[in-house]
Amino acid sequence: MAEDEDVKPKLSLVLNHEGTQVTIKVKSTMPFKKIFEVAEKRFGKDPGTLKFVYEGNRLNGADTPAMLGMEEGDMIDAHLQQVSPCCHDDPERS
Repeated sequence: MAEDEDVKPKLSLVLNHEGTQVTIKVKSTMPFKKIFEVAEKRFGKDPGTLKFVYEGNRLNGADTPAMLGMEEGDMIDAHLQQVSPCCHDDPERS
């Protein structure tokens, strides 16, 4: 009789940023906002620097892995936020 069976299930999510992957063990009911904070620290980024995408959809900080039916080992991609440049400098100048 394992008492752990009634505890909220934990799962490991893999976060990928520019080819670097980190695995974060989370409760399925943990809001993504907290997961994002941990991931940004692991990647050495400032809070709010990254956006997180799962199966082509941007994740909302208020959602949870359980709400999306995420499973053990699912991968979330982390991308740098696009910041509007103050000055246009076209790198494709020919």
